[in-house]
Amino acid sequence: MSRHDLLIDGQLQPAATYDDVFDPASGDAVGQAARASQEQVRQAVAAAARALPAWSGAPEARRLSLAAAATRVREHVAALAELVTREQGRPLQATRQEIAGVAATLDHYAALEVPAETTLQDDDERRVRIVRRPLGVVAAITPWNVPLILLVLKLAPALHAGNTVVAKPSEHTPLSTLLLAGLLRDLFPAGVLNVVAGDGAVGEYLARQPAVRHITFTGSVATGKRLYAGAADDLKRLTLELGGNDAALVLEDADVEAIAEPLFWGAFWNSGQVCFAIKRLYVHASLFEPLLAALVARAERTHLGHGLDPRSELGPLSNRQQLERVEALVDDARRHGARIHSGGRRLDGPGHFYPPTLVSGIGAGVALVDEEQFGPVLPVIPFDDVEDAIAQANASPYGLGASVWTRDTARGEAIAARLESGLAWVNQHLHIQPGAPKGGHKWSGLGYEGGQRGYDAFSELQVLNIARR
Repeated sequence: MSRHDLLIDGQLQPAATYDDVFDPASGDAVGQAARASQEQVRQAVAAAARALPAWSGAPEARRLSLAAAATRVREHVAALAELVTREQGRPLQATRQEIAGVAATLDHYAALEVPAETTLQDDDERRVRIVRRPLGVVAAITPWNVPLILLVLKLAPALHAGNTVVAKPSEHTPLSTLLLAGLLRDLFPAGVLNVVAGDGAVGEYLARQPAVRHITFTGSVATGKRLYAGAADDLKRLTLELGGNDAALVLEDADVEAIAEPLFWGAFWNSGQVCFAIKRLYVHASLFEPLLAALVARAERTHLGHGLDPRSELGPLSNRQQLERVEALVDDARRHGARIHSGGRRLDGPGHFYPPTLVSGIGAGVALVDEEQFGPVLPVIPFDDVEDAIAQANASPYGLGASVWTRDTARGEAIAARLESGLAWVNQHLHIQPGAPKGGHKWSGLGYEGGQRGYDAFSELQVLNIARR
């Protein structure tokens, strides 16, 4: 069984303890990840702080390192994709797309040109400039559902802006991040990129380090709130991309045959383990039965299996905790009178397999509707009045994404603009526009990733005002 060590100060470093990581499709051990001690976390942060002055002062070197990292990733697509599949469960064709996205993101930031300063005034009286400066050491704490692209969406802009980074992957999927760190370690000066691994306590200890000036986190609302509270004493900057309970509204003029497939994948891609997947589907009563029937038919012909099997369309849930949560939500929905139209129970045999499950007969007040399930279960809820559907969609503490499905795109756009979400789509869901910021309203986040707004989160501004006498 392969062991994967930490990356600290440019060196792969073993640990006193290693944690087994298991394939969620089979239960077999995939490898072992070093668990960072508190001393190793401190060492990683200290190394990042030492590397900061030289790295922040070398913009061309930063761009070259990011470009070289993109090339290195493309040279190792097969190994990275297979490891993500084996520790996370998603089919190999999807993890290869993830690795392609990693390389494209690194290339994007390698080529990105951002002015280091802006002049507001330059005359006989005074010269006034706004200068962009790095924040310092960034802690990047990442989740298990799409581990590498979510890491690099934090890592690449942070490094481009002149910061140094200590990353901490989820304890459920640490191996691919540690492998990536080993592949890239010679492309960055020692201390610029560090990776520690372990459970949530390691991440929270990292976030509390005084030298850490910015925390960028993707994960649960509960953990995000703890990080937010913990950052208060030191007034650390934060970017939090948290959970979602995305609503999709299907209007009475929608084309059922045309939208069934994209709606299905909007809900069930990665077995529903996507922050901004469709998690509540509101359908006009006139289309409720035919659309539900089309979704059930698609669910029943979906092939579940190991991600390395080329026939597999969906893999398992990534860990036992998530499987048990999905089971509990479906059981609770049954007790509230829900009808289960497909799936509804884990598959027999090894692995955390739960088939795509369509549920009706429930609404607000039931946990499956009110909470984020983060799994392959979709409640389908009829409505007669679109105003009521909009109100139900907005009646949530979450506000990450939402979509409207209709043949009248102008009407769809007008309704989408009324939905309380950071991402809003018409006749699509899950699409992320390159260069656009991604963030959530209400409990779904704080700040933005991507785009200019996301990049700016990794910089401080200093106004230099020079009087000419």
